[in-house]
Amino acid sequence: MVIIADCGSTKSDWLLIHGGRNQQLENTVGFSPFFHTTEEIRTIIEQQLLPKLDPQKVERVHFYGTGVHDEHRAEIVAAALRAVFPAAKIEVEHDLLAAARATCGRSAGIACILGTGSNSCYYDGEKILDNVPSLGWLLGDEGSGTHLGKALLRAKFYRELPADLNSNFDKSFPEGMDAIKDRVYEKGANAYLASFTRFLGEHLQHPYVQNLVATCLGEFLDRHVCKYNGYQHVPVHFVGSIAHHFQDVLQMCMKERQLKPGMIVRKPIYPLADYHLHPSE
Repeated sequence: MVIIADCGSTKSDWLLIHGGRNQQLENTVGFSPFFHTTEEIRTIIEQQLLPKLDPQKVERVHFYGTGVHDEHRAEIVAAALRAVFPAAKIEVEHDLLAAARATCGRSAGIACILGTGSNSCYYDGEKILDNVPSLGWLLGDEGSGTHLGKALLRAKFYRELPADLNSNFDKSFPEGMDAIKDRVYEKGANAYLASFTRFLGEHLQHPYVQNLVATCLGEFLDRHVCKYNGYQHVPVHFVGSIAHHFQDVLQMCMKERQLKPGMIVRKPIYPLADYHLHPSE
């Protein structure tokens, strides 16, 4: 058995591949080596994943996760995986490499993540050559769900929403603005802010919403994608829910900047399986 894992901060996808053919997708809660210890990660895997498989049959684990920024963070996860899958060869990499391998494959390109957070890299077909740093949701994450959610809430608080949108917002969030503001400043506010993108998606035909989304996505392209050498000469690919749900606006923003459109993939887990199962392609 081979396991491909794509781990975010809130949810993890585990694709179990039996004999190179049969694929079984399982889920656990997400985790990050920034916030979880080896023992905590091991416990999550043992309790939520191991009941679905025989760990002794696992030969390889290709793990991609958030927070795997250096060898120290990677080892926190790798130690947990070695403890759970003692017979397996373990690979632990950053989720940005997952985006690159899932979309670029073995060709050069720019790979981007647009989900709750955002990130990007220039990939030469084998390794990441350049990465405009992601500053996280407090300072950066342009184009992400968190960024879009903040833009919507700012417009609401500053009384900039058109009357019809303002009324629909009040109906969708009857708890009121004081409660929303209190929640924003609690722990885990990035995921909460990103939850407001559902409202944007439901009202995407409204010109004000289209402009708001285009502004946020355009800021991501300008501050990240357009900083790479040769950015107009290679395809620009995306993974993540924001890229998927707002792809029409994203493609419009890319056309305005004369960028070469690439793949838009909501979940990288299946293209990653193809990458590892067909190494010569």
